[in-house]
Amino acid sequence: MERRDIEIFLALAEELHFGRTAERLHVSQARVSQSVKSMERRIGAPLFDRTSRRVALTAIGRQLEADIRPAYERIRTGIERAVSAGRGVDGPLRIAFEAPALAELLSELLGTFRGRHRGCELRIHEAPFADPLSTLRTGDADVLVTLLPVSDPELTVGPTVHSERMVLAVATHHPLARADFVTLEDLGRDTVFRAARPAPAYWQPPSAPWHTPGGTPIARGRTFGTFQELLLAIAAGEGICPLAAHGAEYFSRPGVAYVPFRGTPDAEWALVWRTAAETGRIRAFADTARISTAPGQAPGPRSRRAAARG
Repeated sequence: MERRDIEIFLALAEELHFGRTAERLHVSQARVSQSVKSMERRIGAPLFDRTSRRVALTAIGRQLEADIRPAYERIRTGIERAVSAGRGVDGPLRIAFEAPALAELLSELLGTFRGRHRGCELRIHEAPFADPLSTLRTGDADVLVTLLPVSDPELTVGPTVHSERMVLAVATHHPLARADFVTLEDLGRDTVFRAARPAPAYWQPPSAPWHTPGGTPIARGRTFGTFQELLLAIAAGEGICPLAAHGAEYFSRPGVAYVPFRGTPDAEWALVWRTAAETGRIRAFADTARISTAPGQAPGPRSRRAAARG
């Protein structure tokens, strides 16, 4: 009996649905049906009762699952541990988050990695608000989850792990606070704050001074050492600031309103690390991220609301 047939049988025993099983394992429904029929021919008895309305394990199917699942899990765990050891994955991996809330929003990815690489200890901390990339340059973190774009010849930009819409943070008494949405042209109506790190290319031209797509000059505001200082300045009416949308959920506070952007690309968060410091642990984490965010995966971090860039 092939290992893939066992995987399909165990997945179908959990899902009790051919379509969901096929999606979970990234195979066709026909492949699932063929595998089950092949196992039933080998065993000589039905493993599932199938009707147009439901799928259920037969008594023999339930017994087979109970017998082989523990052994299969032991084999799978043993292989994963061997791969981790062979790749040099055991040991600590320090992950910094430019936006702390992303650690919660990416909990599924972090949990998946921990399950696959039990010998690797994840150490998570917040990156400096004013210069998140510095945590890589100083060696305080191995990997950074940061807002794109990142352009540095010494850094490798890995897979995108989360994307979300943009919002504009304004004071609640600001005229834009009553708008249903804003556009990039609205950035020319007030002082615009950003952190010290350059803002995303889709609203900040690479050369100064800043302009909207229509050519209106953008007044560049001061920078801040912490995200809370930025929110205090916005609430006081000193300026406005584009943020990733999860700010509305994770940083809701009196005096600040979050207005959705229309017509702008989503904010994208990706893994970044120093090319010269790449390790087996970093590669394993990036590989897990690529698999977790690949098209066709079950809803994961990319489908959830995300946190403000902060």
